[in-house]
Amino acid sequence: MPTRQRSNGFSLIEVLIALLITALGVMGTVATHINTIKFNQTSDVRSHATMLAYEIADRMRANRTAALSGHYDIALSANAPNGTPSTIAETDLHDWFNALTSYLSEGDGSVARNGNIVTIIVQWDESRISSSRQADANGTHLQSFVFTTEL
Repeated sequence: MPTRQRSNGFSLIEVLIALLITALGVMGTVATHINTIKFNQTSDVRSHATMLAYEIADRMRANRTAALSGHYDIALSANAPNGTPSTIAETDLHDWFNALTSYLSEGDGSVARNGNIVTIIVQWDESRISSSRQADANGTHLQSFVFTTEL
């Protein structure tokens, strides 16, 4: 009499383990994609901050006499020139502050001059993007880009 071979299938435990391993792999892939998106957003914001610092520096170089006279000097948290700008420097600062608030979350900036050396600070809040970072004493996630150049 021929012997019958018993056909064995997967047990329920083996199926559950395979599903668990697959689910962990999918969750890892999703976490990687989320981090990629977050890091791309952070990179985009920092690129805008860098571009905006270079922009005001170029505007100051184009209007060097006014820049060396201190017409571009402005502190952080200071208001941009209100109303209709009457000078090129006021127009440049007005446009720059509009760009800061358009491209950066709570964007702010300052320009400080020491002779021919100019320090430009672009500041923004990154709490929406990077909630995992430690907040400062005010509960914000302020980031800044400092650019120093010679006119």
